[in-house]
Amino acid sequence: MKKPVIAIDGYSSTGKSSISKVIADKLGIVHLDTGALYRGITWFALQNCLNDNGSINLEGLFSSLDQIQLEFKNNSGELVLYLNHIDISKQIRSNEVSANVSLIAKQKEVRDFLLQSQRSLAEKGGIIMDGRDIGTVVLPNADFKFFLTASIDERTKRRYNELLSLGIEAEEQQVKENLIIRDKIDSEREIAPLKQADDAIVIDNTNLTKKETIESILSFIKNF
Repeated sequence: MKKPVIAIDGYSSTGKSSISKVIADKLGIVHLDTGALYRGITWFALQNCLNDNGSINLEGLFSSLDQIQLEFKNNSGELVLYLNHIDISKQIRSNEVSANVSLIAKQKEVRDFLLQSQRSLAEKGGIIMDGRDIGTVVLPNADFKFFLTASIDERTKRRYNELLSLGIEAEEQQVKENLIIRDKIDSEREIAPLKQADDAIVIDNTNLTKKETIESILSFIKNF
């Protein structure tokens, strides 16, 4: 029996990745954090493709995509992202990557580079994928589609606490401003913008715990 293909989209810091990971564990399926892939390419660009003024040289990045090998490896039950065989799971959560990832994610060359690999991973079923355009572009035929949202203040608090837990220094107001800018870029970009699929189930988890959000999602999937 084929296991379900699940798409979870939504705004930054709504818990998409951590929630998807738990659901994957409960259902015995694979979780793919597509946001981590875009962060991985952003990290590569920041290390290898900068202009003299410190900005990212997009043309340089596009011509270097064939040098990028991204893969998830199982590390004690947790999927860890490797870039060219180096663990970059902590580096991709830095403020510098967060401030630049929306620029990278809206580039057609980058999205095309990642699109086919994401789709091929889902062909056999048994996968939950989270991002911003999974239900609309990457997996339009997913068995289940969810769209997570929450208030900007709640998302700021979550993101701020996540950074502190990773040992990354942060100012709460700066975190909020970064989220607002990222929402705008993600929603207004021409290629695969962040938007709710017409057939997605919307879950506002502003006042829900992580556990309650997971239970809500599982209640829709239980009869598959």
